Parts: sequence; structure tokens; C-alpha cells
Amino acid sequence: MSKPGRLIPVAVACILAVVQSVYSQAGTTPAAQPTTAGHAPRPPMPTRDPHTPGYVTAAELPDGSSPSPMKNGNFIIGPTHTPAPELADPNRPLDGNVVEFTMSSEDSKYFPGIARDPDSHPTPDPDNSARLLGVGTHPQPYVRKVAVYVPKNYIPGSEAPFIVGADGPDRLLFAALDALIAEHKLPSIVAISIGNGGSDAQGSERGLEYDTMSGRYAEFVEYEVLPAAESHAHVKLTGDPDGRTVTGNSSGGSCALAMAWYHPEWYHRVLTYSGTYVNQQWPWSPETPDGAWGFHAQLIPHSARKPLRLWLEVSDRDLLNPNTMRDGMHDWVLANERMAQVLAHRHYTYQFVFARNAGHVDRSVREQTLPEALEYVWQGHKVK
Repeated sequence: MSKPGRLIPVAVACILAVVQSVYSQAGTTPAAQPTTAGHAPRPPMPTRDPHTPGYVTAAELPDGSSPSPMKNGNFIIGPTHTPAPELADPNRPLDGNVVEFTMSSEDSKYFPGIARDPDSHPTPDPDNSARLLGVGTHPQPYVRKVAVYVPKNYIPGSEAPFIVGADGPDRLLFAALDALIAEHKLPSIVAISIGNGGSDAQGSERGLEYDTMSGRYAEFVEYEVLPAAESHAHVKLTGDPDGRTVTGNSSGGSCALAMAWYHPEWYHRVLTYSGTYVNQQWPWSPETPDGAWGFHAQLIPHSARKPLRLWLEVSDRDLLNPNTMRDGMHDWVLANERMAQVLAHRHYTYQFVFARNAGHVDRSVREQTLPEALEYVWQGHKVK
């Protein structure tokens, strides 16, 4: 019988061996991960090569530079990520104003609040590896924070173009907008940055909001958040879909695309970092059985082209989760590469950035590219 003290190291070694095997088969090199005193090292993310067969052909830019906001297509940046001039000074005060307020689950008709049961033991459906069974939930209230950035030159009573962002408040978004508006590179754009309902993944409120393949979150924003933002910040928001952008990171990114996909009459512009275009949806739905993986596997390739302009990014050490589902739909890099492929095939207007020497929703990459990304996604906007 093994000594109790040896069980944990042996288990960790086995897990690491499995992860290393998966990476080896994928032709990738594990990147070093930090360790914490008293804890086993976390299995490293693999470092992907953007020139892997099957990945999109992309222009490799000089180190430290970002793509031009005037160009479409696929680009490789890094390994150095220096903040863009607009974000070089983290202490620069905003010219505009930020108004904050909270929203309670008890006032929502769309999301009354859930949480995953602590004793849940999810397992894959033996007859369908894309479906997760055993996720128990219970009602749980939440209070979410909403922050509204109002540009200095906003004219009271006028209809403003705006951007809606997930996982708020996003101060970096406000700083980038503020600087670009001051430089006359963007119109006077209001930003509504919305906090999530809590926790993450299947069975959580955040997972329900962001990973569900439907227009429900867009409807929540349209009918509950935007009226509250107009009231609290004393602004009037445009109803023109060409003057509305959605943005998000990780699951907030797949949520952003879902908002525009299911409601193109509301949104025409999408900006995402490390978009979770993988199979995270819960509850499972026969209409969209692969979750957000279905965007590039079925929906975009086989649907009529929608009037969308998109900017998306993924990093070379982004997420890979060869989890117990074994569904082959939990690779963030491959998912975003496939997004670029199908967007090109369907003749969408898009820019795709592959960042070297970076991780999931890498802040240094956002600091380098967010101003350019905002300029790109707002190209062609005309005030009506």
C-alpha cells in the first residue's frame, strides 16, 4: 500500500504526463508557468506556432508593431508588446466622465440569478461527448456593477454611438476611447461596461449569460441595461446598428458575437480578445449542440452573410483544455483560427491578430492593440 504522502505527487505527475503527451501530439512546446509555494506547478499552456499547417496564412509584422486599422485580413504580432501611445501613461486622467450604478437580480426579467451546486459532479454524456451531465444549480441573487463612460464633448440630448462591453467595468477600454476621441480618431462614443452575474463556466450565472447561444443576453442589455444607462448617465443612445459595437474577452467575446449574430438589427460591429468560440454552453441545446464552437463549424459557413465587421485576437499560449469531455472542442487557438478561416471564406470584413509571447486575454497585448482595434472596428461609421 502506498504511503498517503506520496499520493498527491504521483497524481500530479500523472496529470502532467497526460498534458505533456497531448501537447507533444499537437506539435507544440509547453511554456513555463509560475509555481506557488506549497502547490504543485500548474500544467503549462502549449506555445502554438501560427505557421502550423491548417492555420490561416497571416502577415508577420515587425516586432512591437500592430496592424493598420485600414487593413483587413490576418496578422501576427509580437513577441514584444509595448503599450500603444494612447495607453502609454496609465495615470493619464480621463477627459470624459464615468458614471457607475448597480443592477440587482431581483429586478431582472431575463436573469434572476443562479449558482452551481457545490456538490455537483459533472460528467460527460456517454452517448454525446459534447454534452455535460450532472450540473446542479440553485437560485442565487447577484448585484452587478455597470459603468458608463461619457465623452467630454458629448452634446446632451444628442444620439450617441456606443460600445457595450462584458466583464466590466473595463478601465482600459475607457482610457483607449478617451484618448482616441481626443485625437479625433474616433467619434464621440459612449461606453457601457457591464459586470457579469458571478462565477464562471457551466452552471454559473456568468456562464449562463455569456456562453448561451441565443439572443437572450442582447435582449437583457437592450431592454434592461441600456435604459438604465441612459437614465443614470443622462445620455441618449443611438438605435442605428451601424453605430453600435459589442466587445468582450474570453466568454465575454463569444457573448459579444452572439449579441450581434442573433440581433444584427441592433449591432454591426464586434471586437473580441481570446474569444471562447468553444463548447462551453450549458444547458445543452439540440439547436446549437456544439455551443460557440458552432459559430465556425456550422453557423457562419452555412448561414446567409450578416452585416458584421469583426476584429478578433488569440494568443500563442491561449487556452487548451483537453478535459474529461474529450469532445475536441476546447482549443481556444484552433477555434479562433477557424473563425478567421470561415470569415474569410464567407467574405466578411474582419481583422484577425495572432499574438506571440502572450496568454489568455493578455493585458500587454490589449495595451498594444486596443486603440488600433477600436479604430478598425469603427471604420466607415457615419453619424446619421
